[in-house]
Amino acid sequence: MPIKIQSELPAKGILENENIFVMDELRAVTQDIRPLQICILNLMPVKQDTELQLLRELSNTPLQIDVTFMKIDSHISLNTSGSHLNKFYDTYENLKERKFDGLIITGAPVEQIDFEEVDYWPELCMIMEWSKENVTSTFHICWGAQAALYYHHGIEKKLLPEKLSGIYEHELIHRKVPLVRGFDDLFMVPHSRYTISDEEAINQCEDIKVLAKSKEAGIYLCKVSEGKQVYVFGHPEYDRLTLHNEYIRDKNKGLSIQIPHNYYPKNDSTRKPDLQWRSHSNNLYSNWINYYVYQQTPYVL
Repeated sequence: MPIKIQSELPAKGILENENIFVMDELRAVTQDIRPLQICILNLMPVKQDTELQLLRELSNTPLQIDVTFMKIDSHISLNTSGSHLNKFYDTYENLKERKFDGLIITGAPVEQIDFEEVDYWPELCMIMEWSKENVTSTFHICWGAQAALYYHHGIEKKLLPEKLSGIYEHELIHRKVPLVRGFDDLFMVPHSRYTISDEEAINQCEDIKVLAKSKEAGIYLCKVSEGKQVYVFGHPEYDRLTLHNEYIRDKNKGLSIQIPHNYYPKNDSTRKPDLQWRSHSNNLYSNWINYYVYQQTPYVL
C-alpha cells in the first residue's frame, strides 16, 4: 500500500530504504482516487519510533492511506522535540471538525497511574467521545485499550505484581471473525505493561467479543459489535529490538526488572532476539484496515 505522509517526516527515508512504498504529498495530489484517512493519536514518549512502527503496519494492503498525526495539547512531551511535534503533528482542536476512516490510539507509559490522574485524561476523553461520531473504526493499543475500556464500558484495570514483558503465546478463540482471518490457532505477541484490565468484567460485558487470549498475558484482542472499537492489549507493532531497548532502559534506571520472557535466545540479553510475531501483526492491521475501515466507511466522509 502506498502510505501518504508529509514529505519531510524522518520515517519516510527509513521506510523507503526498507522497500516500503511511501508516497509524499506532491505525488498524491496527481492521483484521482479517494485515499483512506487514518489519524494516529501518538501517546508514546519517543514518537518517532512509534511513527515508524505503525507506518510499517499500515503498508501491507493495496489501499492508499493518508496519515495524519495527532498530539495531545494538554501535555508537554519530554522525549520528542517541540519542532518535530509542531511540524508533523496537529491538535484535536484543529482536527475535530474533520472525519476519519480510522483512528489509532497508541499505548502510553502511564498505566500505573489512575486514569483520572493522568494529566491529559480530560482531553483524551473528548477525543474518544468525538471518535464515536467522526471515526468509522478506532484501533486501541495497550494502555490506549485499557483507557478506552474504562471510558466506554467502565472496566477498571488492575496492577500486576511485576511488569509483564516478553513474547507470549496466544490462542485464537473465534476463527470466523474477519479481524483474525488468516490467524494460526496459536501465535506470538509482545507485551510490555504493569497492569491488566479486569478480565471478568470484559467477559461479562455483552457488547465485547473476546477473540484471542494468553494463559500468561491474559486477554489480547477483543472488539465491540461491528468493530467500531477494537482493543489490542499487547504491542504487535513492536520492532525486533523494542523490548530490548525498554529492558536496558529500565535496568539503567535501577529498576528491579525481569528479563523479557521468551525473547532472547537462551535468555542471553547479548544475543539478537528472534522476530516471532511479525506475520500475525501484519495480518491484524491488514484485516482491520480492510474489513473494519475500508469495507465500512462511506465514500464521502
